[in-house]
Amino acid sequence: MTEPLRIDVGIDKIRDSLMSRIDNTDPVEVEKVGRYLKHIEMYRRMERTVKKEGVSVETKNGKQEFIKSHPLLREMNSVNASLLSIEKSFNFIDNEEENSAEDLL
Repeated sequence: MTEPLRIDVGIDKIRDSLMSRIDNTDPVEVEKVGRYLKHIEMYRRMERTVKKEGVSVETKNGKQEFIKSHPLLREMNSVNASLLSIEKSFNFIDNEEENSAEDLL
């Protein structure tokens, strides 16, 4: 049996991985890494809250009571979309690709 996939990678490991793949002298790219990490931290805080409180919450409005999805679920989707957007905007340096292109010339 295979071990479950660990998705709780430390922020430091993510930062190190991203910083090794970008131009560290480009302040825009470095700032993107910072924003990306802050979004991950926000997502994880929301995830812990939803895990603690549950994915559905009971809402009382006067005499009415009803159950609805946790409001943070929508925010988590928004933060996730922002993470994906930041990921797409990175200008990663791919040394292997550069080397193979030079080999062809």
